[in-house]
Amino acid sequence: MPSELNRRELADFLRRSRERLRPHDVGLASGPRRRTPGLRREEVAQLAGMSADYLMRLEQARSPQPSTQMLGALARALRLTEDERDHLFVLAGHRPPEGRRAGSHVRPGLLYLLDQLARTPAQILGDLGDLLAQNAMAEALFGCVCTVEEPDRNVVWRWFTDPFVREAYPEDEHERRGRLVVADLRTAVARRGSGDAEAAALVARLREASEEFAAIWDRHEVAVRRQSRLRVRHPEVGLIEFDYEALLSPAEDQRLLLFTPPPGTPSAEALDLLRVVGPETAHRSHR
Repeated sequence: MPSELNRRELADFLRRSRERLRPHDVGLASGPRRRTPGLRREEVAQLAGMSADYLMRLEQARSPQPSTQMLGALARALRLTEDERDHLFVLAGHRPPEGRRAGSHVRPGLLYLLDQLARTPAQILGDLGDLLAQNAMAEALFGCVCTVEEPDRNVVWRWFTDPFVREAYPEDEHERRGRLVVADLRTAVARRGSGDAEAAALVARLREASEEFAAIWDRHEVAVRRQSRLRVRHPEVGLIEFDYEALLSPAEDQRLLLFTPPPGTPSAEALDLLRVVGPETAHRSHR
């Protein structure tokens, strides 16, 4: 069993983990006059999706016990290894995530690649479709999920339950995209095995929420989405066509998704404009 919350050790570990990072480790510009070693508290807070004040209280050993969701976000923001993540959970008085599957803890190698892709929309997904991380360009394209509860940050769940997500895709591609995400999910569920509770719970939840999903699931189509072409409609820059490429981790439990427009096309020009527009318009058009 893990120990109780150890505020002093937790504070020290968080502070030292932050000080070990450099801006370029997480895709940030160094900038002049950095008076503190490592990342600023505000930078880590932004990467983890929390307030800087909350992180300050954690580092000063005067916070309540953080949730496992908050610890997972901190582990990703601080680029912790799996062993370091488990240590973080124990210091916070929680049992570390079980098993060797990475789960919601993004593998450091994939995070490093994501940080380098400043000009290309990119996301990291778990094998069941959970959105684990995305860069600023992907946020500008697809919208922020910061207001979405973590159990609902699943691309399959959002496709079949959130009409705002579908609005970004041409209607004549909805059926094909729905079949693709379900075929990919069924492949992942089979790879995990019949005894995997997380996969079974997700499928049961989807079947209950969406008759469309249940009908497609019953077709028993399977396919791993490694590459394809898709079109996304942005409220400011219009329709953009992308080549979609998925880079799988060795265990095939996480993937880095790259969205690149065909060179020399209007879509490439639209992506250049999207870099200028930024994420705010996407925020206004997505939940």
